Amino acid sequence: MTSKTVAELLSQDGTLQDVTLKGWVRTFRANRFIALNDGSTINNIQCVVDFENFDEALLKRVTTGAAVHVTGELVESQGKGQSVEIVVKTLEILGDSDPETYPIQPKKHTFEFLRANAHLRTRTNTFSAVMRLRSSLSFAVHKYFNENGFNYMHTPIVTGSDAEGAGEMFKVTNLDAKNPPLNDDGSINYKEDFFGKETNLTVSGQLEAETYAMSLGKVYTFGPTFRAENSNTTRHLAEFWMIEPEVAFMDLAGNMDLAEDFMKSVLSYVLEKNREDLEFLDKRLLDEEKTKPQTERSDMSLIEKIKFVIDNNFKRVSYTEAIDILRNCKPNKKKKFKYIIEEWGADLQSEHERFLVEKHFKCPVILFDYPANIKAFYMRLNEPDSEGRETVRAMDILFPGIGEMVGGSQREERLDVLKEKMKALDISEEELWWYLDLRKYGTAVHSGFGLGFERLVMFATGMGNIRDVIPYPRTPQNAEF
Repeated sequence: MTSKTVAELLSQDGTLQDVTLKGWVRTFRANRFIALNDGSTINNIQCVVDFENFDEALLKRVTTGAAVHVTGELVESQGKGQSVEIVVKTLEILGDSDPETYPIQPKKHTFEFLRANAHLRTRTNTFSAVMRLRSSLSFAVHKYFNENGFNYMHTPIVTGSDAEGAGEMFKVTNLDAKNPPLNDDGSINYKEDFFGKETNLTVSGQLEAETYAMSLGKVYTFGPTFRAENSNTTRHLAEFWMIEPEVAFMDLAGNMDLAEDFMKSVLSYVLEKNREDLEFLDKRLLDEEKTKPQTERSDMSLIEKIKFVIDNNFKRVSYTEAIDILRNCKPNKKKKFKYIIEEWGADLQSEHERFLVEKHFKCPVILFDYPANIKAFYMRLNEPDSEGRETVRAMDILFPGIGEMVGGSQREERLDVLKEKMKALDISEEELWWYLDLRKYGTAVHSGFGLGFERLVMFATGMGNIRDVIPYPRTPQNAEF
């Protein structure tokens, strides 16, 4: 008699066989019906106990959250809602769960409450579905790059460079906080620190990935990144995971092709592999939408949004064209936008991005050639346009419901231009000497993009808060678990 998972038992054709199963009790009804779940599927399996054949004291220990081991016969179910059930022959309690104190009861809990019990929240249907989807998406990412000839690279978590020039980084030091060594001018002497220089937690693996792309051709990173932003929003975390491919000899058009193909591939994978979880989350979202005012409701269900990305060609639109569309659209003219678009050079907000995708083009959109002054130093500079405006070879992919999903660019491969840009932004050449070397020795056109993994999980699960798609969210004033 082999031990099977709930998922395996529910998908089996054959009945009238002896099975053994371990899992956690979700509910125990009428002293007879145990709903058992082992994490392998959103669905529970019903285990039927003939209470006359079991010790009363044992049955009292069958409470929500308890870990149990059942053996019995898999039979066709007599009741509704399931095809098979287990007629229990033996029942063993592996771990008790005190019903007075166990927080995850069979009722609807708020997400705030579940965040405070993040160590137990995957015992609920919603969070077990979200985390199975997260796992599948992660596998789909590696699968895609592996099948397309990319080398997986682990970029350092502790770094001396600030890839974005943003400055919002967590310092890494083992100097005495109360009495650090000082230079003659009173500044901290980091030469005495562990790494002999100022170091931080990484904000991106991109710059290091570029170095490997310029020898291995196609590489990607997929690892944790950190931002010391004091952002208490539903879209920001202090620790999150980033997917960053970099490809040598690839221009912006190739970069757009890669990003579109990648997005369609990973979403197609979970649509196929995690159908039951998606259908559950789809229904959850539908119920949630009903509580919102009509104007705030989404036009598409969760599965429709995913299919919308998979089935549509992404529309490629220049930033300049997008600004013209936004400036002349109804919501802008009637001042319905929170941020009114008045002139070229404006930094687009989520409301503008969603308008372009959901209302104007009605398909995913790739915006490209952004103003140089709102983008990072490493993006390739274009020739000035007819009005003398400077743009860079950047691209953002916009999705329904969420706005920006992917940000990427063709990288600046010309040494003199890169130096000029770094000088203008006060970025130290000494710090990034190795990055500049790439432009001295065998430089070539190359491109890549970055994608916040949690943003992708939010899109695929329909969750509205980024704290609910990562096991243990790290946010300002919060590192509980």
